[in-house]
Amino acid sequence: MADAAETIVRHFRQILIWPLQLMPLPQPAGAGAVMGRHWELMKELVAEDSPWQMRPSVFDMDPMAFQERHYREFVTFLPYVQRFLYGEGAAESGGTDGYGGSPLHTFRRHDISAVRMHYKDGSRQDFKVAHIDLYFFYDIDIVILAFEILADNVPLSRVQDTLFRFGRAFPSQWDEDETAASCLQQVKWLDAKGGVIAASDYDDKSKFLSHVGEFRAAPMAQHWDALLRPLVLHHSTELGELRYRQIEYHRMPLMAYLAFDDPFDLSDEDFYRLGMVTRPSQGGDLPYTAKVFQDFETNCCYDRFWVPERRHDSSSTRMMCDGHAFVLVGKHGHTFFSDPFTGALGQFRHQYFLLMLIAHFHKAALLIFSDRLAVAMSRLQIGDVSSARRFKRGIRVLQEVFLRFTQRYWFSEISNQVVADQMFHIARRHLGTEALFAEVRESIHSMSQYLENDDLRRQADTVVRLTVVTILGLVGTTVTGFLGMNLFDLSAAPLWLRLVYFFATFIPISALTMYSLMKSRMLSEFLDFMSDDRMGLSDKFNIIKVSWRKKRQARNKL
Repeated sequence: MADAAETIVRHFRQILIWPLQLMPLPQPAGAGAVMGRHWELMKELVAEDSPWQMRPSVFDMDPMAFQERHYREFVTFLPYVQRFLYGEGAAESGGTDGYGGSPLHTFRRHDISAVRMHYKDGSRQDFKVAHIDLYFFYDIDIVILAFEILADNVPLSRVQDTLFRFGRAFPSQWDEDETAASCLQQVKWLDAKGGVIAASDYDDKSKFLSHVGEFRAAPMAQHWDALLRPLVLHHSTELGELRYRQIEYHRMPLMAYLAFDDPFDLSDEDFYRLGMVTRPSQGGDLPYTAKVFQDFETNCCYDRFWVPERRHDSSSTRMMCDGHAFVLVGKHGHTFFSDPFTGALGQFRHQYFLLMLIAHFHKAALLIFSDRLAVAMSRLQIGDVSSARRFKRGIRVLQEVFLRFTQRYWFSEISNQVVADQMFHIARRHLGTEALFAEVRESIHSMSQYLENDDLRRQADTVVRLTVVTILGLVGTTVTGFLGMNLFDLSAAPLWLRLVYFFATFIPISALTMYSLMKSRMLSEFLDFMSDDRMGLSDKFNIIKVSWRKKRQARNKL
């Protein structure tokens, strides 16, 4: 069996899929909350010479330029997923950005041509950049960075090290030599001429420590911060309307494609390290047990096209997914695996990429809903009317957005094609989105029930108050009805005298009505025990006397 250090990956691709939370855009005073419209501001911020430019979809181009790979990608998904990914046709959309238009808005960065990675052992490796995209979503405050790199003829150990270390937003700790643990020594973005656009600063320990001490949030490494601009980190002193913050773990989810001369030469340990995205083997590593490999194959491997006993090219493709990573391994040069249009390579870059994009988008959106529910609850102050009013408005907005998310974006089935459908289910199972969805839905339902109960309580209280006022006004109504005539004949009196009588009557009656409303709660309690036929009249008057004495003593203390 070949040594991992000598095994060569003939073609390697890695795609980072990094979800980030966008902070709500500032709104004018009194305006309703607007969510998921950040791409409109992004369009305003990117000038003609900006490295970010809005990327049109294939459906915005000449229909005669539509290619077979676009068609294969489109028909992979079920109709409701097609509407999510591509929008409606012209007849349904009406040229709007609402329902019917595509809810995805993509911006692509064009100035970065390569990534130079410096490793812990002092070596370096350049990777070509295939594309760098930002995906914005209608109605949801999420942006997803998709960053694809590639290289040919790279040692397997170098590929394992790249998968393990490249997608790190910031270091989790530092080693004894003050270098960032689990991170690359340095990362550089290079332009077409080899010039450095930005470089990492993982070893600037004081920057990360002071930032966490000041903002209680970790900063992004310099190269990621520069890559995302004009987006700026929310927990920072940077100025900018498009602000983002971290949603999950600082290690970015990824996809990987590896083509070997003979994938059957890979050991169980090689597959485990690739599928679980661990660092390459080192001399002092403890050996993995057989149970570890067995659990890995049971839970993370999809072996529909992997039959090592046959050692045939048609059975040399293996798929692995643990939620964090999706890894595709196969034979280099075999059409089924290496064809960029009809083979697994083309599916990896298009169908499987969209599949993982949807899975991570689902989890990120649900985590944001959960976070905003927690924030709304933390800001609610019982007894503060304005706080309760803001809480209700915020919860109702979240209910509306969650309903649209459920109807437009949430689906448990995405394809009738067996492989795509099963890989999506494996990803969802590892990401735990089903349980998270049920938890968020239950929380929103509980919030909704609380608001409904509070509204019913307020309505009942209002009915009681109006009933008290009506009962008190019944006396005057009965008296005037019994008389059936005017007490004073003012038909011949001058206008000013009639106005004097009107206001002399209107003002005290209005004051009495307002006073009755102010004391309606106490009066309702009075009417309640006065109507209790289980008590004698003397007992009722004694209760009134004791209650009156207690209230007078309470006022005297104040």
